Amino acid sequence: MAPIKKTSPPRLGKALKRSFFGRSVHDVAPDLIGATMLVDGVGGIIVEVEAYHHTDPAAHSYNGPTPRNQVMFGPPGFAYVYRSYGIHWCVNFVCEEEGSASAVLIRALEPTHGIVAMRRRRHLQDMHALCSGPGKLTEALDITIAHNALPLDRPPIALHARTEDVEVATGIRIGITKAVELPWRYGVRGSKFLSKPFPK
Repeated sequence: MAPIKKTSPPRLGKALKRSFFGRSVHDVAPDLIGATMLVDGVGGIIVEVEAYHHTDPAAHSYNGPTPRNQVMFGPPGFAYVYRSYGIHWCVNFVCEEEGSASAVLIRALEPTHGIVAMRRRRHLQDMHALCSGPGKLTEALDITIAHNALPLDRPPIALHARTEDVEVATGIRIGITKAVELPWRYGVRGSKFLSKPFPK
């Protein structure tokens, strides 16, 4: 019997520093598509995100600071983690200058690193479903409220720039009731790892 061939994870691009996030959320969001996100060495390629600006009624920061969203009002380059519908965690990257309170929600990953650990955590074998949603990927990467306010360029979190060009699709955001018409969802066109396909 031939041995099982193990596929090596793709090479990583340069490490992203916190300064990367000190720009408009609408520049950061599409630039994250194709980047790699790792938590304790487990993760994958970011294939879908959503941008939330402080002037946007759907943003958690729209009505001002609260104990939950306080990190959004701080400097860029930190994680904002919150519980969605009391069920699962969601992870966001704080962007723009301090006080702007804008962030990018990470919606889906293509698993590339630590797949065994992700399958164990998710009790699931299907690669396409491991990280195809904001709550799925946090479970796969074991992200919890303990990661809230952590810097994005220090362990346990690591972010690496994409190493090849990707075709970025845009569309309206998912699962919100306000500002539903804004085309602030970005993703890899045709990816099989999205939470929801983009219109053709």
